[in-house]
Formats: sequence, C-alpha cells, structure tokens
Amino acid sequence: MSTAYAVDSTTRSNVPLVRGVVFIHSCPRALISHVEWCLTNLLGPGVRLHWDDQPVQPGSQRCELGWKATAGTASRIASELRAFPGLRFEVTQEPSASTEGERYACTPSLGIFRAALSHHGDVVVNEERIRSAMARAAAGEDLANELRTLLGSAWDEELEAFRFAGEGAPVRWMHEVS
Repeated sequence: MSTAYAVDSTTRSNVPLVRGVVFIHSCPRALISHVEWCLTNLLGPGVRLHWDDQPVQPGSQRCELGWKATAGTASRIASELRAFPGLRFEVTQEPSASTEGERYACTPSLGIFRAALSHHGDVVVNEERIRSAMARAAAGEDLANELRTLLGSAWDEELEAFRFAGEGAPVRWMHEVS
C-alpha cells in the first residue's frame, strides 16, 4: 500500500504543525468519493489518495494518508470519518513538544476508541482511568478485561486482519460482516 501526503494549506505559518497518518483499512466503494471529499475538506486541496483492493472484505478498498497540520486534526478526522457506515480506520497524531500523541481506531461493530500516545507510540492510560478500572474490578468486574478495554485490545484484534492483508499475507476471511 502506498502512502500519500497532505499538508493543511489553511494554517498560519506561526502555528506549530504535527504529523499524523490516516489508515482506511476498509471502505465500501460507494463511500470512496465521500471519504476523499471529507479528507480534502479537513486537510486542504493537496490530498491525493491511492486506493487498493482490500482482500479481507471483497468490494472494499483501503488506503493510507500521511498529513501535517495543526494539533487536534486527528480528532477532527476521526470525528468526521466515524459518520460513514462500514468504514474501518485508524488515525494517529504524533506527539510534539506541546501536545500528546493520539490514536483513534474505529470499526462498525465496536465504534470509536481513543488513546493518548507516548513519544514511543505506546498507549498511555492516565491515573484516574486506572483507578476506575480497579474500582470496577473490586466490584466484581475482571481487571484483565478492564485493562484490555483501556488499551483498545478489541479494536486491535478486529483490525489486525485488515492491516496486513496483502498479496501472500495470511488472511482471516470475514463472513456476515455488517
């Protein structure tokens, strides 16, 4: 899969920019022009996407797009893309000196997940979320399941087949996917 790059042409030169990547893991063909319009609207007219077939879900396409824009762009992209039914995607924003990194993952069955990222790309879970998970565990919930939820494990498990489904790669075929 090739990577395209876009630069937000609407930013002022004195506003610091951050880098990020949008991974569209599966997009129904009927939505491609809508997704392209959405990303162009958010990132500027320099957006050029190269779509490839997604072998895990015949009839769908995938692509990735590197971008450089103002902090907070990842959340705007994720918010706009989550409105498209049947879309599987991830959006990351690299951390900078003044902002934390972010990762968003979205699947039709799970909805959207957001996590803060360290400078090394690790998911960072704040103290209050850990305390809440521990409190739910003390009330009878399984702590391991609570921690998997905080790390976005269910999203990673569902997206894994879509991430590496290329020629010759092992593919888990999805049936009855809505």
